[in-house]
Amino acid sequence: MTSPHAPVLLKKVIEALVPRAGDVIIDATFGAGGYTRAILKTGATVIALDRDPTVQVHAEAVANDYPETFRLIRTPFSDLADAFAQSGEAKLDGVVFDIGVSSMQLDQAERGFSFMRDGPLDMRMSDEGVTAADIVNTWDHGPLAHIFKLYGDERQSGRVATAILRRRAERPFSRTLDLAEVVEKALGGRRGAAIHPATRVFQALRIAVNDELGELRAGLEAAEATLAPGGRLAVVTFHSLEDRIVKAFLTERTGNAPGGSRHAPVAVETRKPSFTLSFKGAREAGEAELAVNPRSRSARLRAAVRTDAAPWGRIAA
Repeated sequence: MTSPHAPVLLKKVIEALVPRAGDVIIDATFGAGGYTRAILKTGATVIALDRDPTVQVHAEAVANDYPETFRLIRTPFSDLADAFAQSGEAKLDGVVFDIGVSSMQLDQAERGFSFMRDGPLDMRMSDEGVTAADIVNTWDHGPLAHIFKLYGDERQSGRVATAILRRRAERPFSRTLDLAEVVEKALGGRRGAAIHPATRVFQALRIAVNDELGELRAGLEAAEATLAPGGRLAVVTFHSLEDRIVKAFLTERTGNAPGGSRHAPVAVETRKPSFTLSFKGAREAGEAELAVNPRSRSARLRAAVRTDAAPWGRIAA
């Protein structure tokens, strides 16, 4: 596979999706097409979704090899239900999500995702909306500190926000390395740090710019509403915020939410489970995959099968 981005947990994802000839599968995060190609090899049809305009070159390569069974729709995966309705297909047999930023996006300095490469402070996965520069140059101290803490788990979020406001009063931020340097100084440099001091701040900004957690919730709801009974859902996440959302969604939708205690009972849920788990817990990469793809170290796969119950609706934030 000549892909600049190795798909993680590929074998386990395919085992969870069980694609067959004639099936229709949505690859909700097409990227470089790693999952898509593996699915297409089984004879299934793939409807790929991606809001990133730079994936077009990879989509054209896949389309040349599978002209009858592949199509790309440029859209965020929160619009999965509408995209499927427009496809003309009668039944959706599977959906796969690979959540987060890809290595090929990090490697493109002009996208502004990386604190290790100088580029415009952008971080948009699409070509629309506010940029990371817009956020750091206009948001007040409180909202900045809040996202650094919530989305980046940055314990010194207030100190970082203070440093950003102080520097932008002199001149606005426009480049990635400029912001990374300010964050590094605010946090006391790299002494003894296992990761770069700007890692958590850049993660938080990326999540905020792209509304990644809101997109994930909306995408899961859309998959629930669109999958046919017996359809399979597979979700790969890379950090705890994402994984908690997926775990909570599947815990609720399979009817396994905590029942409370006799001192604090919860209302009995009367809705039928809309999913059954494909396996308990999450699957992770084995030693063989870790040896060739270190990025898979933090990856977790959760999977489930759609029942014939009505969709439950909106996920609680």
